[in-house]
Amino acid sequence: MEIHEIRYFLAVCQTLNFTKAAENCNVSQPALTRAIQKMEGELGGLLFSRERGNTHLTELGRLMHPHFEEVLARTAAAKDSALRFLRLESAHLRVGVMSTIGPMRFVGFLNRFRADHGGVELTLSEAVASRLSAALVAGEIDVAVMAQPDDFDERLRAEPLYRERFVVACPIGHPFERRNAITMKDMDGQTYLQRANCEFRDVLRERCESAGAYINRSYRSEREDWIQTMIAAGMGVCFIPEFSATHPGLVLRRVEEPEVVRSICLVTVAGRRWSPAVASFVQAIRRYSWPTSDDIEDAPDATAGG
Repeated sequence: MEIHEIRYFLAVCQTLNFTKAAENCNVSQPALTRAIQKMEGELGGLLFSRERGNTHLTELGRLMHPHFEEVLARTAAAKDSALRFLRLESAHLRVGVMSTIGPMRFVGFLNRFRADHGGVELTLSEAVASRLSAALVAGEIDVAVMAQPDDFDERLRAEPLYRERFVVACPIGHPFERRNAITMKDMDGQTYLQRANCEFRDVLRERCESAGAYINRSYRSEREDWIQTMIAAGMGVCFIPEFSATHPGLVLRRVEEPEVVRSICLVTVAGRRWSPAVASFVQAIRRYSWPTSDDIEDAPDATAGG
């Protein structure tokens, strides 16, 4: 049965008069009567007993009354939830962020988005690029912010947001501290602490080897904070993205000959329709003034945290 039929039934329950109920529902009395008769046919019994000047609910009508009230109330609640969702008054957005992206740069955008779209509840999921890609395709997240050295899956659409160079992090007092920049060849013989989640680790290794530099790998960890703490303790050096959040005690130096750059992208599923929350997020992230390498040209020449 239709929602409007349930509304007609409840109107008759309230007025106990078919003519008044039809007026309240803005329909003709014959149309309302046919709707009630249709409901009775589907339920297999009379809902109302109609006597001259005395219309009242039957036993079946009294039994159905609370159920139909609940149906109408839930329908109204569903419509209200949908309206609030479409108006971004109560919407949920799932965003995947690659684990190697520096939070300070991204938090600036999130703060702006939250100020402009206070009704959107945003959940951040952190993972490596391959897991984020799989989560996007599976519908477990709505959008992702990530980078990878190879082409993205053909099912995904990637829009570049900003470029980020790789720098070398070394401890205070390291010979690199006295240099404005280093080359890949300078990495020869260095004790290297490997970031396991670095999506460019193979690229960086190949660049080193092509320059004739062979590094000594001494430790590998998924924990960025552990790697940086060990660097600060003088246990080795590491390539990190220039916009990374860094611990005090690290010295960052530009990498030249060759420079290694990654492109941070907004990634969505190609052809998938966006909810209002996703559309607002995509529009906002496209408009945001993302940092460039030139914006922090002097940062790699400074001691992190200093």
